Amino acid sequence: MRHRVQILGLLIGAVGLAADVNNCSAELCQLTASGTLADLRWPDFHDLHDDAGRLYKFTGYAPLWVRDGAPTPTALKVIAALKDARSEGLDPEDYDGSRWDGRISGLGNRAFPAERFDLALTVSAMRYAADLRFGRANPEGRPSDGLVLDAWVLERLLPSNDPAAVFQELDPPFPAYQRLRKKLGDYRMLAAEDSGEKLPQTKKPVEPGQNYPGIARLTTLLQRLGDLPPEAPASSETGGSGDSQTYQGALVDAVKHYQARHGLDADGRIGSGTVAALNVCLDHRARQLELAMERYRWIPRDSSRPSIVVNIPEFRLRAFDPSGGQPVLDMKVVTGQAQQLQTPVFGADMRYVIFRPYWNVPVTIVRKEVLPAITRDRSYLEKNDYEVTTPAGKVVSSGAVSDQILAGLRSGKLEVRQRPGPKNALGGVKFVLPNENDVYLHDTPARSLFSRTRRDFSHGCIRLEKPVDLAVWVLRDRPEWTRDKIEEAMNGSMPVQVPLSNPIPVSIVYWTAVVAEDGTTYFFNDIYGQDEELDRQITSGGYGPRPRG
Repeated sequence: MRHRVQILGLLIGAVGLAADVNNCSAELCQLTASGTLADLRWPDFHDLHDDAGRLYKFTGYAPLWVRDGAPTPTALKVIAALKDARSEGLDPEDYDGSRWDGRISGLGNRAFPAERFDLALTVSAMRYAADLRFGRANPEGRPSDGLVLDAWVLERLLPSNDPAAVFQELDPPFPAYQRLRKKLGDYRMLAAEDSGEKLPQTKKPVEPGQNYPGIARLTTLLQRLGDLPPEAPASSETGGSGDSQTYQGALVDAVKHYQARHGLDADGRIGSGTVAALNVCLDHRARQLELAMERYRWIPRDSSRPSIVVNIPEFRLRAFDPSGGQPVLDMKVVTGQAQQLQTPVFGADMRYVIFRPYWNVPVTIVRKEVLPAITRDRSYLEKNDYEVTTPAGKVVSSGAVSDQILAGLRSGKLEVRQRPGPKNALGGVKFVLPNENDVYLHDTPARSLFSRTRRDFSHGCIRLEKPVDLAVWVLRDRPEWTRDKIEEAMNGSMPVQVPLSNPIPVSIVYWTAVVAEDGTTYFFNDIYGQDEELDRQITSGGYGPRPRG
């Protein structure tokens, strides 16, 4: 602490700041204490009241950014960074982007008080830093660890010759974030250049070889997006030149590529879903990239451990080594139904694996699905390898359901679980990450669902396409658990619980835009409406914690 204070003192001395911390009659003291500044787009800065108060108290309430009635060179560079917030997927107006030129002019002719200018820049810089580090709408708010804004301004921002680079140090330390950042600039340029012309819908899907009246627009758009190579022949071979309206050749391959990037069946047919995706304006695609960047800011930054990421709208799981680059494991997943049984967004540590697990049927499923099935067929439980138990796990019945047992199930005094076996909904393995949502990863006997493009079919837990591969990876530091032994345990007769040597962080995320290492950009449907809600939260104004979007 003493060393830190000495450093701050040297910095303050270097910029010529006073040290009278008791001068609370100063204009800056009064402005900071009020917690509001009418000049700001968002005048209420009570969420930064303590940070700004400590900062100015330490400096004796002398201006940080104004010298001799003009902004310091550092202040001008900070302002330039705030104006460039769009490059980070943020809105410069949240940091008064369009107001700074007028304020600078006002300083020159003394129409704008230096103290108000200084506080406005301090609050705006702190807001930008906090938004880069923690997110504009982080459901957890601003954590107490990781970034002390007043110390950061004094130690990093004020002494810097390159404030933009100092701000970028706060970006999420994930290569995928930087890929999103770069692609955002590309899509903004595409949106500015594109005409926005809409493709015509047809009564039936257009098959290769058939005529389509939107050929010219389709060709131009797919070339612009990179799905149709610019060197592809602009002739009837592609269906993209002259008066030809024939859909064929390289254009069909380009449509397939586009479909694969947008979570559609890559069948090359121009159906209603494909036309709808192609007609989404490019500004909206840029916004999807911005919202994905926002959600990256919510992820804990400890990259020292291997991790697992499940992206709900993409229906995919990836496992990463600590480097966080190319995934070492990639597979399809089935997630919760969009209407009523959505998979929640959260993070937790995977702590153990259960081979040949029982499935303890949740009360909601018992009431909505199991009880109606029993009412229709009293032998339903027996036919599907279920058994009735007490809350303590004692088996009451595994046969036909009597009236007494049915009453116990309806009252909640009895429970239902499914025995290990080929019919078990969890398949041969369950990966447990204790959490308040009671969500986990597991195998499934319903393998056909992985052939679907859209895969929101579960009750909220996450079904795995390659459960054996995931088990091999999470148990890789347990050499006795070979692939053969894992497969044997998955096909055994009794449950076997295996603790992990080291817990593995699991992040269940919601990104409708993903940029792969090769630069290919993928967009997915907002199946739960969470992008729409997050956009509303961000654009509604103000600061402070918000509900998860």
